[in-house]
Amino acid sequence: METRMFAVIKTGGKQYKVAKDDEITIEKLAAEPGDKVQFNEVLMLGADGETPKVGVPMIDGAAVQAEVLDQTKGEKIMKFVKRRRKHSSARRRGHRQQLTVVKITDILASGADATGVAAAVGAGTVVAAEEAPSEV
Repeated sequence: METRMFAVIKTGGKQYKVAKDDEITIEKLAAEPGDKVQFNEVLMLGADGETPKVGVPMIDGAAVQAEVLDQTKGEKIMKFVKRRRKHSSARRRGHRQQLTVVKITDILASGADATGVAAAVGAGTVVAAEEAPSEV
């Protein structure tokens, strides 16, 4: 019987329990479909029938590697504001969250620094880093 390893990763302000070959939908990453990314914020590692290893707050040297499958949008969320009394006015606004679908390819318990795979970075973070003025 093969033991199935799992990890709890943090990305986009949320936590996800993942295992190898899982497909998850997360907040948008700055990566194109087909790119390989690495999640370095691993909170917990474990396997079936074993005691899980919990980080304080992260596990040093651990990482989860994934392949970007698609960049997509979530369901449309409608926000409706109605002001009662005196001036009957209403406002409707729609929003579709940008998402990334990734497939988990590998869970590394150690040696994440030497893999050479690019770290997973949120889409908003890359723009802020490029526009930041450099200190002289």
